[in-house]
Amino acid sequence: MNFVFISPNFPEAYRWFCIRLKENGVIVLGVGDAPYDSLHPQLRDALTEYYRVDSLENYDQMIRALGYFTGRYGKMDWVESNNEYWLELDAALRTDFNITTGLKSHEIGKYKRKSQMKQYYRQAGIPVARWLCVTPETTPEQALAFAREVGYPVVAKPDNGVGAAATYKLRDEAEIRAFFARRPETDYLMEEYIAGEVTTYDGVCNSRGEVLFAASHITRNSIMDMVNEHVPTYYYVNKRVPADVEKAGKATLKAFGASRRFFHLEFFRLTRGKKGLGRKGDIVALEVNMRPAGGFTPDMLNFSQSADVYQIWADMVAFDELRHSYNGPKRYCVYAGRRDEEDYRLSLPELEKQCGEHARLFTRMPDALAGAMGNQVAIACFDTLEGVEAFIQAAFAPAEEEPAQAGPGPEAAAQDGTGSEGAAPAPAEPATAPGPAAGTEAPGSGAPAAPADEA
Repeated sequence: MNFVFISPNFPEAYRWFCIRLKENGVIVLGVGDAPYDSLHPQLRDALTEYYRVDSLENYDQMIRALGYFTGRYGKMDWVESNNEYWLELDAALRTDFNITTGLKSHEIGKYKRKSQMKQYYRQAGIPVARWLCVTPETTPEQALAFAREVGYPVVAKPDNGVGAAATYKLRDEAEIRAFFARRPETDYLMEEYIAGEVTTYDGVCNSRGEVLFAASHITRNSIMDMVNEHVPTYYYVNKRVPADVEKAGKATLKAFGASRRFFHLEFFRLTRGKKGLGRKGDIVALEVNMRPAGGFTPDMLNFSQSADVYQIWADMVAFDELRHSYNGPKRYCVYAGRRDEEDYRLSLPELEKQCGEHARLFTRMPDALAGAMGNQVAIACFDTLEGVEAFIQAAFAPAEEEPAQAGPGPEAAAQDGTGSEGAAPAPAEPATAPGPAAGTEAPGSGAPAAPADEA
């Protein structure tokens, strides 16, 4: 099997996808814009060959790269980046080289355009926020009429966009008019505002759409506010997937016809009931992503679930089935992304030391990802949400405050409010993930302990 991995060096932890593919007997061919000597030694060892291009944006060079591989190794079986930014590039290359193991160009819209996503969410029977497609021809008066219908604030975001980049919360008529005065000439989506926390369905499915592995993480603070207002960035992986999230996730995968994918499905869990959408605690659709969750989340899934998602994905690619079992303990895994401009009571090394056996990964975030995720990465595992909350309080405590205890303190069994039960005290696992070493690199998201009212 010939597998072309696009940009295998970024995020750096993606080398583990290539390593696990090679261990499964796959010929792994890399295409990237980084010099070969700059690649991680483990990545260089995993790649059968690496083709450097001046820019991944230069499609002629990408065509030449795959043409070279085809002439040397025969027909390519897979092209994949597992990166949101390159999904359209992946699809174009599959189309031009007739590669059938992933989406082609005419299919990519439903995973890239938020307006199309909503139609499939509706097919899955999941409520969606009301929206207005804002094209260059849309007038401010049309947007104002929509806002009067659904109420302020409204959220404006690119129809084809990554994360919360160029996303705005518009609170009144003046802000809507200001948005129209400055917005770029691209299609936007204007949505009614939803008060809720983001909960996800993350995992891997095979060629028949069967879920081989799934987990769920929760983000309490608004990702939009993390990017635009630099509110504290934190989130955590749940011990178990709540039943309603699993039901909604599987229905979504079926509606989209997802197969042979790493998936990252996002939902709101309402923190306030809203007419037409549901009661407090209900699930509402947000976005669909056919790639791993951002940043260090794959590593966090490993830490939380005693799993190796890189291996699970590689087994799906090579064998279309799960070839390993993962029966270890399950814990909450929490991410705190701290910013260099903030003055915290505990330094990152001090926070790691205070966490003791709960600590998993404490490192720097690549600058390209720090805007949303913070500069300083702190990841730890706990048996109860009490421990998670104490860690968040300690991670974000300002310098003038006495430090909170980063460990869980006295742990009591408790309900987490999303269907997962807390566990009796148990020693945390060693600071290495099952499979990839604890030093793997990639980003995440996150906010202080009290649940936010919006997401």
